[in-house]
Amino acid sequence: MKKIGWLIYNREDAKKNKAYIEWMLAEAKELNMELRFHYREDLQIGHRQHKLFVDFRNEPVAPPAYAIIRTIDPFFTKQLEMLGTVCFNSSFVSEIANNKAKTHQFLSTLGIPMADTVYCQDSVQAHFPFPFIAKEVHGRGGKSVYLIENADQLTSLPSGGEWLIQKPGVFGKDVRVFVVGKKIVAAVLRESNSNFKANYTLGGTASLYKLSDEETALIQTIIDAFDFGMVGIDFIFDEKCRFLFNEIEDVVGSRTLSALSDINIVREYLQFIQSHFA
Repeated sequence: MKKIGWLIYNREDAKKNKAYIEWMLAEAKELNMELRFHYREDLQIGHRQHKLFVDFRNEPVAPPAYAIIRTIDPFFTKQLEMLGTVCFNSSFVSEIANNKAKTHQFLSTLGIPMADTVYCQDSVQAHFPFPFIAKEVHGRGGKSVYLIENADQLTSLPSGGEWLIQKPGVFGKDVRVFVVGKKIVAAVLRESNSNFKANYTLGGTASLYKLSDEETALIQTIIDAFDFGMVGIDFIFDEKCRFLFNEIEDVVGSRTLSALSDINIVREYLQFIQSHFA
């Protein structure tokens, strides 16, 4: 009997990722997987009669064997896990990866090279000489990241929230490493001549990047600390062109990788999920 799985997006993200959703569902069908698409808004969780539940449109439904969760909701993910669902990515990965402060705090215990960082609550202070980088801890896709070059820019930042203040690395250049399970699938160099952020979706350029043995070993140390489904691990460079860890992208896209290669990372991801039930 086939294992039933759910592919979960919120409605807003599903509109922007329609082609990716169709790709994933088509690949699942080719692999003879029973993968069903659901909007997060249609799923309710709670407890009744002292037992946890998940409902679909306010009607009881059996939790799936596995769920591919493409929205940021670690509490929801944890509920599914407690009901016996294997989640990709897990609630632990979702909780850590979607909070930059938690990510840096966790990985600092492993000796991972990172830019010097101060964690801030509610307001950003000039803990380093100008220029420095200010990041809202829940920002994604290069958003809520600011280059602060003077005191006026500092006072113009949004108030409240949680922030990272970091010494800058090399501007306009980073590497995204695509990981499925314990496997490094590929790495992409992203560069920008017009912005200190190198994100492809923000107008940067991209090319495949060959990892050195030293870089591969560093990445493997991070991989070994998690049970990843599929993620992107991002690195910036220091002044000697060495990797500095930047962030982990939980709900990672693969637009750049698809544009640069014929690697079918969606198929690799689904085959990895299948291997859990072999």
